[in-house]
Amino acid sequence: MILLIISAAVLFIDSSVDNMNKLMPEISDGIVNGDSDYNEAVNLVNDKNYDESMNKAVSAGNNYNGSLEKLHLLQDNFTSDVNQVHKDYINSAISELELKIQAVDKLKDAIDCFEVNYNYTGTEYAYEANDFMDQSLEYRDARDSLVSKNPNLFKENFII
Repeated sequence: MILLIISAAVLFIDSSVDNMNKLMPEISDGIVNGDSDYNEAVNLVNDKNYDESMNKAVSAGNNYNGSLEKLHLLQDNFTSDVNQVHKDYINSAISELELKIQAVDKLKDAIDCFEVNYNYTGTEYAYEANDFMDQSLEYRDARDSLVSKNPNLFKENFII
């Protein structure tokens, strides 16, 4: 009976790290695609193409939310073998995505305002969106710093 419990614990620990390694490429893709959609949405707003801009903003939000859900799944299943550096990396990515999602929400508010010619209010929302995106860069930089200071802890597919 004790051997069975120990075996199950080892499998669970291994699966925690394996899950991190398996999910990170998907998480990374979601962030990269979200960033691309967000930037396209901004360009489309500047071109006054509000319908397509809203579609891209929604897509960016969906990509960011998908990655955030996966990061929360990893965070909720941390085990004792997950070191503090990896925890800090995951937590920084979560904070980054939460800010990016707020930026998307403000961008969508801006688009709604621009569509009905509430340009002053739309511009205010756009500035708030930019501020959230700028704040998110601090967390990206923190993740990059963790990787550069601890290269032996990060596999190629782990890095977002």
